[in-house]
Amino acid sequence: MSSEATVRGPVAISNKGKPRGRMPGFIVHLPYLFIVVAVYLDHFQPKQHTWIFFAACLGIIPAAAWIGKATEHIAERVGQGIGGLLNATFGNAAELIITIVALRAGEIEIVKASIAGAIMANSLLVLGDSFMAGGLRHKTQHFNAQAVRPQAQMLLLVSVALIIPALFHYARPAEMQVNETAISLAIAVLLMILYGLSLLFSLRTHPELFRGTPPEEGGGAHEAHEEHEGPGWSMTKSLVILGVATAFIVWLSEILVGSVEQAAEGVGMSNVFVGMIIVAVVGGAAEHIPAVQAAMKNKVDLSVGIALGSSTQIALFVTPFLVFLSYVIAPKPMDLVFTRGGVIAVLISATLVAHVTGDGKANWFSGVLLQTVYLIMAVAFFFTPG
Repeated sequence: MSSEATVRGPVAISNKGKPRGRMPGFIVHLPYLFIVVAVYLDHFQPKQHTWIFFAACLGIIPAAAWIGKATEHIAERVGQGIGGLLNATFGNAAELIITIVALRAGEIEIVKASIAGAIMANSLLVLGDSFMAGGLRHKTQHFNAQAVRPQAQMLLLVSVALIIPALFHYARPAEMQVNETAISLAIAVLLMILYGLSLLFSLRTHPELFRGTPPEEGGGAHEAHEEHEGPGWSMTKSLVILGVATAFIVWLSEILVGSVEQAAEGVGMSNVFVGMIIVAVVGGAAEHIPAVQAAMKNKVDLSVGIALGSSTQIALFVTPFLVFLSYVIAPKPMDLVFTRGGVIAVLISATLVAHVTGDGKANWFSGVLLQTVYLIMAVAFFFTPG
């Protein structure tokens, strides 16, 4: 066994198997208090939007942690790649609920900004934080580059899908009439078809690519064994906990949506920043925490699968689904004409991810690079009026 410590919840185990210390119980359970606070404020102090917003954000953290633990046990049975896909699916419930509520309210521009922001956050921030956290514990981490490559390629394709409507919208002569709604609907159909084919590729025709990196290729099998925590949960228990935690995230997301704009206005944030950064980061908490946890345990295939799997699901499934849904619940159909900033953000994210993940290796400095690019764009959106 490695001389490094194995961390199991609040107890740190040394290389001799003796506890080195236990965090006070109130600190461990403190995040659960924010669930109660958010629900209380939402029902009895509905005008306290700023406090409701932050309480809902913090309340999502423990539910997201349970999603991560349940997914980890499922991944032990079905493979880290498929586990990452499952986590991305459940983790995106928050983004989907937030955007559906905003779509029904007619906030189409915020919906589109949050989509671009979610793709950017998962590709840069979640992956960057995972590489950073994992790299501080493991000098070099290895993952299956062959499994990552299709996801990176799909993100690049999504960049093209967003550039085309924006190009016709911003570059066309004033007298030229373009049916942007029809173009967007056709692209949405193609993206949904591509998503279905990607599932066929990962689950049926090439599932071996998504089962994680074999220990002999991972450069440190002893570190992986070090994280073993005994018998895992049954599939039934894992799925039940996964579903319950997701339900809590959906509930808190609904509370959050009702206060996010007022809270942002109260602290001086623009609508662009709200959509691109705030909504995207909060909605992505369900996959952010599990991805970082997996990387720290040297399960980097699962970590990368969560981050990029979530990005591709938002791009190829959530986005076209919202386009179709807008014809039913929104005041007007949603198109795919994103702002110039949103298109550039997605394009930069996809390009950088393809470059950083190309060799199947990760370290803490790669994480810093991704984090820095995300922060640069976040600062730019913060000072963008709108």
